[in-house]
Amino acid sequence: MNYIFFINRNFIFYFGICIVSIFLIFIFSKKTNKNNAELEEIENKQSKVDISEPKFAINNNQKKIYVTAKEGNFLSKDEILLKKDVIFKSNEFSIETEKVVFNRNDQTAQSKTESLFKSEKTTITSKGFDIFEKGNKIIFYGKSYIVLK
Repeated sequence: MNYIFFINRNFIFYFGICIVSIFLIFIFSKKTNKNNAELEEIENKQSKVDISEPKFAINNNQKKIYVTAKEGNFLSKDEILLKKDVIFKSNEFSIETEKVVFNRNDQTAQSKTESLFKSEKTTITSKGFDIFEKGNKIIFYGKSYIVLK
């Protein structure tokens, strides 16, 4: 009779050690995965961005259009891909989008992502736009919605 209780105590003891071991392995692997993910995120932020928070201006005789973004990557000597919260702002309007190819030499911009144009009495939502002739002309592309107040 004592032999049966001895087997059960050993079984419970080893079963408990196995459960604790599995729990510890699970906790350490989660911590390691979290640390690796944080390191990869930091490396991605540092390595994939040529310019952080770029600022440019499109100048013409009548107005200035200021261009800001969170990130920028050089595509060529004159072309820059602006990403994340790209804003074109002048005294008369603003345009918000996520990705724009900006040409510093020609002072043109082209976007194929959803864009929001705002002015005092007009709002335009479009699938993209082109700014050319130093900001004097803007063409909106794709399915566009115009709201006039």
